[in-house]
Amino acid sequence: MKKLHITCTLLIMLVLTTSCEKGFDELNTNPNSPTTLNPIFTFNNALVTSTFPAEVLVFESAIVQQVFSPNGTVLAGANFNQNNFPRNAVLWQRYYRDVIRYLVDIIGQTKSNPSRSNLYNMARIWKAYIFMVLTDTYGDIPYTEAGLGFSGGVTFPKYDTQQSIYTDLLKELNEASAALDAAKTREAGDVMYGGDIVKWKRLGYSLLLRGGMRLWKANPTVAQQAVQQAVAGGVFQSNADNAVIRNDASAYQNPTGATLNGTEANNYYLTKFFVDYLRTTADPRLEGIAVRYVGAASGAQQVAARADRTAAPQIGMPLGFDNNSIPVRATADKLASFYDYSQLDRTRMAKLGSPTFFVTHAQTQLLLAEAAQRGWVTAGTAANYYTAGITAHMQSLADYDAGSTVPAAAITAYTTANPYVAARGLEQINTQYWIASLLNFPESWANFRRSDFPVLAPNPYPAKTIRGTFILRLTYPDAENSVNNTNRQAAITVQGPDDMDTPVWWDK
Repeated sequence: MKKLHITCTLLIMLVLTTSCEKGFDELNTNPNSPTTLNPIFTFNNALVTSTFPAEVLVFESAIVQQVFSPNGTVLAGANFNQNNFPRNAVLWQRYYRDVIRYLVDIIGQTKSNPSRSNLYNMARIWKAYIFMVLTDTYGDIPYTEAGLGFSGGVTFPKYDTQQSIYTDLLKELNEASAALDAAKTREAGDVMYGGDIVKWKRLGYSLLLRGGMRLWKANPTVAQQAVQQAVAGGVFQSNADNAVIRNDASAYQNPTGATLNGTEANNYYLTKFFVDYLRTTADPRLEGIAVRYVGAASGAQQVAARADRTAAPQIGMPLGFDNNSIPVRATADKLASFYDYSQLDRTRMAKLGSPTFFVTHAQTQLLLAEAAQRGWVTAGTAANYYTAGITAHMQSLADYDAGSTVPAAAITAYTTANPYVAARGLEQINTQYWIASLLNFPESWANFRRSDFPVLAPNPYPAKTIRGTFILRLTYPDAENSVNNTNRQAAITVQGPDDMDTPVWWDK
């Protein structure tokens, strides 16, 4: 009987255990928890994280002589024509780690899914944009194997030549733009355009125009073909098409605004060249961009009561000085201190919630003006595109703050007083592009190298480490020396020394 009792007990336990196991997964699974993440969420993360890191103030903005700091240590860079290894790596790290890896994953998820074909092509367009910024900044970079660390097990991606990268970027932009289809699923959750396919198409073709114009020296035949494909496809038509992320003061702060309203509020200034150019041409944008805290003897005295936003008293800070020598120059300029120089207005243009513009109607119109001047575009005149580009940028300043609005009458007065002159058209167009790209410093720097305009005098700071007159590229991050040095060395063999004097491929 004892043996029978034990056997029965074991059978009952087995039945109970089996019953529990059958319900175990159901009991321990949250019915409200998603099993997969909608790729539109990771796409939005990539878009929002594409905003330019504040480190563009260390290099790009100072190279193009719009905003810079006279201070050294962590802020040293193009203000002294010197390298700053932690700072030169930030754009690389931000875009590869927080943007590219998401875009590659999204493309992989949606490539074979007809119901997400629009998201697939939107991601291709944005990936092309991000890689254009990266390769324009560093030259030869990981491209075909980038972002495959998790999905492809590629932990040491090879570097591709900039020439091959641009060949593929132009192909991707043309194909993806053409493939977008308003009859298919609309990705309404997209934070940039709400899934508006017309706007995404215009963005893709406007980027194709930008990429084509970038190559006008390196391969004019390919450049002209890309420009003509872009125009045929349909580029931006108004400021409503602008590719922009609407930051806010809490969750998604503008990185430049956060820096200029935080620890570096008193350390960055508009350059003398930039202020002088706007003032001498009676450019109404100066009053929307600049502020001078008149008589400020310290950072603490940069208060609202001293703020003057009118054009006449604006005084830009000259380049070539550091924090030891700028006080003497400020005295010579009859200022209370270097805190008395004009700044980018952090209460209007560089707020915590200021928008980040990536590609704009103004830039697109100015590129069309140059294309028309070169005879690559016949529908429209260089003069009309030029005027439209200036007008579009002046109108767009209101998107930063109502206080930066340029009145319509002032726009008309400026374009009338500063007409397009064909004999110096390239300089006029690209100088206006420089102004229209304010706060998009990577693009301003790329177009400066491409066009050689505006005509800038080299920064005269005496202790520069570059051999030439301007920084031509940023060096690879130090981390690449240890984690991917074999591929980095292979790129250097092809491209040239890993220094700031080596030009990128299209910079002829």
